[in-house]
Amino acid sequence: MTSAPDSIIHRAELLRHWLNDYNYQYYVLDQPTVPDSEYDRLLRELIDLEMKYPVLKTPDSPTQRVGAEPLKVFPSVLHEIPMLSLDNAFNEAEVIAFDRRIHDKLKTTTSIDYCCEPKFDGLAISLIYQQGLLVRAATRGDGATGEEVTQNIKTIKAIPLKLRGDFPAHLEVRGEVYMPRAGFEALNKVALQQGEKLFANPRNAAAGSVRQLNSHITAKRRLAFYAYDCGKIQGLNRHYETHHQLLMQLHHWGLPVVHLIAVVQGIEGCLQYYQKMAALRENLPYDIDGVVYKVNAFQLQQQLGFVSRAPRWAIAHKFPAEEAITTIEAVDFQVGRTGALTPVARLKPVLVGGVMVSNATLHNQDEIVRKDIRIGDQVIVRRAGDVIPEVVGIVKQHRRQDAKTIEEPSRCPVCGSHVVRAEGEAIARCSGGLYCPAQRKEAIKHFASRRAMDIQGLGDKLVNQLVDVGLIEHVDDLYRLTVDQLSVLERMGEKSAEKLIHAIEQSKQTTFARFLYALGIREVGETTAQALATHFAMLEDLMAASPETLQTIPDIGPVVAQHIDSFFHEPHNRKIIQSLLRYGVHWKAKSISPVESGPLTGQIIVLTGTLISLTRDEAKEKLQALGAKVAESVSKNTTLVVAGENAGSKLTKAKQFNIQVIDEEDFLKLL
Repeated sequence: MTSAPDSIIHRAELLRHWLNDYNYQYYVLDQPTVPDSEYDRLLRELIDLEMKYPVLKTPDSPTQRVGAEPLKVFPSVLHEIPMLSLDNAFNEAEVIAFDRRIHDKLKTTTSIDYCCEPKFDGLAISLIYQQGLLVRAATRGDGATGEEVTQNIKTIKAIPLKLRGDFPAHLEVRGEVYMPRAGFEALNKVALQQGEKLFANPRNAAAGSVRQLNSHITAKRRLAFYAYDCGKIQGLNRHYETHHQLLMQLHHWGLPVVHLIAVVQGIEGCLQYYQKMAALRENLPYDIDGVVYKVNAFQLQQQLGFVSRAPRWAIAHKFPAEEAITTIEAVDFQVGRTGALTPVARLKPVLVGGVMVSNATLHNQDEIVRKDIRIGDQVIVRRAGDVIPEVVGIVKQHRRQDAKTIEEPSRCPVCGSHVVRAEGEAIARCSGGLYCPAQRKEAIKHFASRRAMDIQGLGDKLVNQLVDVGLIEHVDDLYRLTVDQLSVLERMGEKSAEKLIHAIEQSKQTTFARFLYALGIREVGETTAQALATHFAMLEDLMAASPETLQTIPDIGPVVAQHIDSFFHEPHNRKIIQSLLRYGVHWKAKSISPVESGPLTGQIIVLTGTLISLTRDEAKEKLQALGAKVAESVSKNTTLVVAGENAGSKLTKAKQFNIQVIDEEDFLKLL
């Protein structure tokens, strides 16, 4: 198996991280943050890397999965047959290659019939009918597990509550819930009049409507549905030979099937169908983002089978992203809820895909440099999937002499804190995590969470409410709240207010590690917070530590050390920390102080397995008191491994590296 260079490994890791985040934002939160074309580009890059270097494939790679995890708001549903996604083709050559693969797999030169369908831009749904009655509806979710949304689906008039005719005892229908353009425009018109947030596009509106907790709200939305496939079928009295025949039967059972479906001969017929749909697209009452080709004969489908994430016998032929040329007039840097800075181009307004576009994302500074984008340039703007427009390139031959280079700000445009960018990362971030208004809600939610300060009763909605009405700006403001202030809030009576104030008061007694974790320092999770709390006797010592000193702590590398150093050197953060201490946040002082030298100085020791006579934390403290560094993982630099009961992979790795291993009895003697 071919090994991959470090740069390629790092790139694959970044791609997996980005794509999984985009999946979560698009499918779970219904808050898309990148155009579909950008997602497709990154996914294709990752697929190409994994094909060239198979060692890069991991279980969490987006190439090995379908969609994203469902929210826990609705009951989870396990699909009887997984709801797979489709591979994509973006040009004729890729469609022809798809047809060639099918012929090669079937070992035939005979022309194949395909069933062609429009590709709807909505939300995939599974409908279960028992004895003809609709008993369950679920979203696709991650393909294996979805969310039950039966009550909401029942409000969609296009979906029959009871089938017609001679139906099977058990039938799973699969299709797409979508919002027609007229319904989308009406929904946003009402939202605008009421001062509410507008939906980005019909797909987003459909997904948000289906996943409303209140089905009465869903009933007011103008949702529609088309069936496109079946899952499990039991008790069917007849046999169907083709996909098209089954769709027509669904129609007879009372399910809506789009009238634009067609059976064509050969790949030439598919491409002709694609051109026809592309011409009709603008005049359709609903959004489509491509067409789907499926081998029509079920017998051939069974012979072709599946790959890990998609059927071999079907493909989605996507429409090209709609583009236009305009001029960049200015660039602003927006600050997200995690402190990430995103450059946004302010454009001379231009019509793209029927929508007037005046802003477009530039993604990050690296992309600006890579594409050599400057203020004053003529640029190509793309709207893909009717979401956030992006600048995909420049028209360099039209560059003006006074075109201005785009500089990444050194200070946060919202709060004035320093902007930091770790080496090797594409995203720059504001370092004022506790102070920056753009990040305040997320900072407060994290601070109050169970594993941090554990303020019971302070949930996300209440944090949003407290910030929105101006009662709190930063985490230290929590300790200034009074019962009188809280009791006047919506859904907050005097007793509830008293409970919350009591919980806030209780949170003042905490641990050093919990306090450090609650601060929300980037990449400082619970384990790193514990390591810092164990190493430093006083908060002041930690705040004064240099990056070089921080890197002497096991498992803290240069990137994490820089994040910690930047956080504590930001005056705004230090001010809020001092305020928290003044309000009474405290923890017990450590009983064991760090030592500069001892009998185990220079030793790097790893603990693995279960110790009978003392806990892992107790063993770790005792070793550190003797001058040893305690690491979480075994490396060639490890000098000793302490193996308790049920020791696992760390013990195996120690043997591979020929590192000394001792049991608990010898460990106690060592102490």
